[in-house]
Amino acid sequence: MKATPLLGWYRALAVATGCALLVFCGFMVAKYGFGAAEEITTYVAMLHGYLYIGYFVVTFLLGQKLKWPLGRLVFTLAAGCIPFASFVAERRVVREAAEQAPAGAVQQTAGV
Repeated sequence: MKATPLLGWYRALAVATGCALLVFCGFMVAKYGFGAAEEITTYVAMLHGYLYIGYFVVTFLLGQKLKWPLGRLVFTLAAGCIPFASFVAERRVVREAAEQAPAGAVQQTAGV
């Protein structure tokens, strides 16, 4: 795989979406479990939603570029809505992209 800026965008959005989802889950527990933070939960949900839209688009484009099978693409797309799954998917995608790429191409693209 040639170096692509999509991988860097994917990594950033996967981490941001995963963090926003975990924060959102915490606010949902506070809202429904303790009756607190009802108004801010809406804004955190919107933040996660906007981040997930970006994650979805970038992941879909990356999957098309890397010619992922449909099952892999669906799991990676769904990972943005399952707590901790986006972190696991991000590590797996980066590791596999590094195996396919020439030496140094992924590190340069991913900003590492």
